Amino acid sequence: MKRIVSCILIIILCTTLTGCYVIDNKDLINSRKDERLIHANNSFAFDVFKTINSEDVEKNVFISPLSISAALTMTYNGAETTTKKSMEETLEFTGLNRDEVNSGFKYVNEYLNKIDKKIELSIANSIWIREGEIINQDFVDINQDAFDAWIREVDFSKDGAVDEINQWIDASTNGLIKKMLKSPISNDVMMYLINAIYFKGQWTKQFDKNKTIISEFNNGLGEQKPIKMMRMQETIDYMKGEDFKAVKMYYGNKKTAMYCLLPDEDLDINSFIETLDTNRWAQIQEGLTEVEDLVLQIPQFKMEYGIKNLNETLKSLGMSEAFEPNADFSGIREGLFISRVLHKAVIEVNEEGSEAAGVTVVEVKESAMEEPISFIADRPFVFIIADEEMGSILFMGKTFDL
Repeated sequence: MKRIVSCILIIILCTTLTGCYVIDNKDLINSRKDERLIHANNSFAFDVFKTINSEDVEKNVFISPLSISAALTMTYNGAETTTKKSMEETLEFTGLNRDEVNSGFKYVNEYLNKIDKKIELSIANSIWIREGEIINQDFVDINQDAFDAWIREVDFSKDGAVDEINQWIDASTNGLIKKMLKSPISNDVMMYLINAIYFKGQWTKQFDKNKTIISEFNNGLGEQKPIKMMRMQETIDYMKGEDFKAVKMYYGNKKTAMYCLLPDEDLDINSFIETLDTNRWAQIQEGLTEVEDLVLQIPQFKMEYGIKNLNETLKSLGMSEAFEPNADFSGIREGLFISRVLHKAVIEVNEEGSEAAGVTVVEVKESAMEEPISFIADRPFVFIIADEEMGSILFMGKTFDL
């Protein structure tokens, strides 16, 4: 059996809010609503990640599920009738009304954008409308309020239209993602709804570059490839599960952390991914305890995934109607449907920390040890970037071959 083992690198963003203000009953109610939204987003995160992974079983995978959810939710604000219902089911919003979804996103976005002065985390949203189109003002207003969406009316037929959109993406991801769209824009494209997430954090305890070695990575095809392996021996949170072991490392002011899960050697990476859901994720988060002198080794790597068309992925999760010409987006205006959902994400992990970005574009068209315990990630692994305090998963990925 192939020695295919995974490691989940989960960057967790957390803060303690109770020291900042007194929580009243209204805050508690809103907090519960936020928790329901975050649980919904995380359920969708595992759904979409597992579906995408099933399409790319022998490839690296890296996505920002929060970016996908945010861009689709902006679009959902214009959906009605059965289109609205199918989007709610796919996005796991069942039991939440539209006001609760939007107020939850508003809080999460505001919170994440100011989480920690020692890390960089920004979430930006924009809506690009074909010049001269009349759309429902309520749709614009709710996305400006809940998502702080920047609204821009553009002549899509002009030569520089795509460049202008790509420049916004470039700026919003600090140059990590430069081009999502290509010219020319089709005459029947009416709108683009875009979310961009950028993250950069330094380890609280950085790896010593002098200890980085050239080692071997056993990829998912059973091949050995040389890689740069970062090493440290520190007090680190650790757990041993039934078929995996895990570690946790902090970023910045310890408001961010990276979780890494390494399944047993005889467990296939893709089989392991199929076992991941919100319940197991909670067990992982709760199961770690401090271990002194843990020997940790993880690879230094860069990954770029996409531009990935998510149409078939989302259709398989129950959102087919939104892509059909008879979709009901009358909350925007009549006669519209989603033509493409494009996603791209990039990440770099090194001795200093991690830098990642993700962009989602929704294109809308008109109808027509007793040795030291060791953790050596020298095989395929999965990584997730998430907010620990609120629990929002920001990015998810799988390294299959480095």
